[in-house]
Amino acid sequence: MAKARLVLADDHSIVLEAYKQLLEPEYDVVGTASNGQELLEIAPALSPDVILLDISMPTMNGLDVTRQLRTAVPHAKLIFVTMMSEPFYISQAFDMGASGYVLKQSASTELLSALAAALKNQRYISPQLSLEVQDAIETPWVKPEGFSSKLTPRQQEVLQLLTKGCSTKEIASTLNVSTKAVEFHKGNITRRLGIRTTAELTRFALSQGLTTLDEQHP
Repeated sequence: MAKARLVLADDHSIVLEAYKQLLEPEYDVVGTASNGQELLEIAPALSPDVILLDISMPTMNGLDVTRQLRTAVPHAKLIFVTMMSEPFYISQAFDMGASGYVLKQSASTELLSALAAALKNQRYISPQLSLEVQDAIETPWVKPEGFSSKLTPRQQEVLQLLTKGCSTKEIASTLNVSTKAVEFHKGNITRRLGIRTTAELTRFALSQGLTTLDEQHP
């Protein structure tokens, strides 16, 4: 019986080599990529059965490249191997059709199980993830009451900088406005969106394409 064909994508060569050593006895590693763009370029020609990829990668992050992989190699199973344990990233991965989500710190003990599950059309999630996180995967984000996606260009600029972790003073300097103006815009943003926490604002910004995962995790 032919071995399943794998393509691996991670921006750390030592990680790719470790994955190959772990997997090659049972699987055929037909290609590796060091960033999202490279993965998108090599995957169609290699026709892998499974693609293992990180979320945080240069050029194009794992979630962004997945949107294109679904068209380029629709038959391939996708398993994310990442350090990101936040519910938002996990739910996004599965919404895009991922078969598995493995935390990097436990990859050496879980990858074989994740691959076996994926090839049986089953889903695999690292057991270290809390039940709350796993429940969140099944629960779509409900937009708060009063939600409106209509923000002015200036409000969008402020939101982008907020989700990058910039302080009010830093935002004021970047946009060449006063700190009072920034506070005014922040107040309008939270009122218009009906959300107040930085995590919720970041999630909204990601969903609207106002920021990217690469900007959140340099």
